[in-house]
Amino acid sequence: MRSFAPLVLSLLGATAVSAADAESNVISLTTDTFDDFVKEHDLVLAEFFAPWCGHCKALAPKYEEAAIELKSKDIPLVKVDCTVEEELCRTYEVDGYPTLKVFRGPDSHKPYGGARQTDSIVSYMTKQSMPAVSSVDEDNLEDFKTLDKIVIIGYVGADDKISNKSFTTFAESQRDNYLFGASSDAELAKSQDAKQPSIVLYKDFDEKKDVYEGKFDEESILEWIKVASTPLVGELGPETYSKYMAAGLPLAYIFAETAEEREKFAEEFRPIAAKHRGEINIVTLDAKLFGAHAGNLNLKPETFPAFAIQETTKNAKYPYDQSKKLDAKEVGQFIQDVIDGKIDASIKSEPIPETQEGATTVVVGHTYQDIVFDNEKDVLIEFYAPWCGHCKALAPKYEELAALYADVAEYKDKVVVAKIDATANDVPESITGFPTIKLFPAGKKDEPVEYEGSRTVEDLVSFIKEHGKYQIDGLAEGTKVEEEAEETAPADTEEAAETPAPAEDVHDEL
Repeated sequence: MRSFAPLVLSLLGATAVSAADAESNVISLTTDTFDDFVKEHDLVLAEFFAPWCGHCKALAPKYEEAAIELKSKDIPLVKVDCTVEEELCRTYEVDGYPTLKVFRGPDSHKPYGGARQTDSIVSYMTKQSMPAVSSVDEDNLEDFKTLDKIVIIGYVGADDKISNKSFTTFAESQRDNYLFGASSDAELAKSQDAKQPSIVLYKDFDEKKDVYEGKFDEESILEWIKVASTPLVGELGPETYSKYMAAGLPLAYIFAETAEEREKFAEEFRPIAAKHRGEINIVTLDAKLFGAHAGNLNLKPETFPAFAIQETTKNAKYPYDQSKKLDAKEVGQFIQDVIDGKIDASIKSEPIPETQEGATTVVVGHTYQDIVFDNEKDVLIEFYAPWCGHCKALAPKYEELAALYADVAEYKDKVVVAKIDATANDVPESITGFPTIKLFPAGKKDEPVEYEGSRTVEDLVSFIKEHGKYQIDGLAEGTKVEEEAEETAPADTEEAAETPAPAEDVHDEL
């Protein structure tokens, strides 16, 4: 009987899977059924997954909920197991799990561009199912306004060809992000407190709508929409993090451990947010889930409630004194002072080295500006992490590289080879993996060049010569470099840099 046990278990497992699939609103497809299915449907969202993938498991219930909501709109959600349908997944260039793609037939597909949350999936696919600009009139206006959290309607006269063309072109470029409608009815515009031409943004939060009567050019409209579509005090989480980072405005974080606290702070800070709208975004953050992110803002990650401001474009941080009560009025003044440039940014830094040991210049947070932005020198700097294996392997070669310039009098005043522990010091650069190596040329400090070649001394010397102001060849004096096996490190094997992470790994990351 034992010999039959695996077969019995396999059959039971297959029955369970079949039953689960039968109850699911997400349709499982195979190589044999995929093309026919997408041909039969105008619009399909497909998930390419692996059963062992943790991110896929986290997505599953949200994907199922979205499938239920989209079923009534005849937008099917499907899934393909890439551990079984390997050839199909290769055909659609799946190189990570989960991969989501939007299909309009088997030959027309593009990556899904939304967040992996139920509401985001429903919103994104709803927009995909509609034309770039839908016609709106008195009969369908109220229903159209409820189709998404944010709906944008252009009220433009039929004879205004220029404004109509500008609005339509803009809508086509932003259709993945927003739902657009248009009406030429002057009376309908008047009923919405709008003139012609104007744009009204309807939303299910704050003041419910905003009216735009400025220039009908893409840049101006987009800047207005970014501000108008952002809640006065929003909730920061996995679904909204990238949007706030991309906004280009300083971000003020209110860390609080309970939903009641966060709602209380949101209410208290709303007038302050309204006063500084377009200058700074204010958000609340669940400190139980994402309290570890406080450490990235130079706050103590165990003391809440807490407040900090981050200039996202410069990665400058302004933590509010955690020994003080989080009073909206006092914090409001702190916000004003940061905006006015009256408060210096907080810089996390190791102690400044009393002496530089070795040829490689050690940079810390407090010396970064002085060394890296020395306009008279080409500065090559490695951003590393102490635990990074690739960084440890590079260390002796990097020290050898530094010596080529530090040991030659005519070179050392023109080229600096430096390194900084990016986990222990604040750096203004965006670092996504370790090690990251960048050259800051003399006279062009605002145009750093990232190194992407092999990590050999010879190649790094060539990089400095090619991109540095002085075009110095560190091997010109005939210096012999110890021959070593070339180490290659494709981007996908780089060790990830620290990113805002939750307090426990069972929660979503920002």
